[in-house]
Amino acid sequence: MSAPDGSPVGAERSIGQLFASATTELSALVHDEIALAKAQLKQDVKRGAVSGGAFSVAGAVLLFSLPMLNFALAYGIRTWSDWNLAICFLLSFAANVLVALLLVLIGVVFAKKAQKSKGPQKVAASVKESAGVLQNAKPHPRPELAQDRVPEAIEAVARSSS
Repeated sequence: MSAPDGSPVGAERSIGQLFASATTELSALVHDEIALAKAQLKQDVKRGAVSGGAFSVAGAVLLFSLPMLNFALAYGIRTWSDWNLAICFLLSFAANVLVALLLVLIGVVFAKKAQKSKGPQKVAASVKESAGVLQNAKPHPRPELAQDRVPEAIEAVARSSS
């Protein structure tokens, strides 16, 4: 069994290895967050398209079905009830308006779902939360050096950085 960077589990890893591992994992996290944002945005666009389609169909139904439906329904009501023909035409028009209102209602429901989703905002909040956790992370405490070794340690650091 090994750690993500290939070193055996339980083995001491250097600061560089730890930093490389953390950088790789942070990069993967950012890529996953971006993929999640894209997926949620795609879903929101799809809901918006369904909403727009429902509104378009409602308009088309109202526009193209009115003449034929009005005549057929009006004459059907006239045959069935012997009412005045004008009242029969008004009733057939009212039936078409009810169908169009139902389609508009469906469009409004889908539009509200798409607006309420706020997918990318959720991902942005998650990224901010992850960044906040990383900013507040504190390194593991190091053991104190003996007083007589402090100048040696400072000298060793100075040599390694030059």
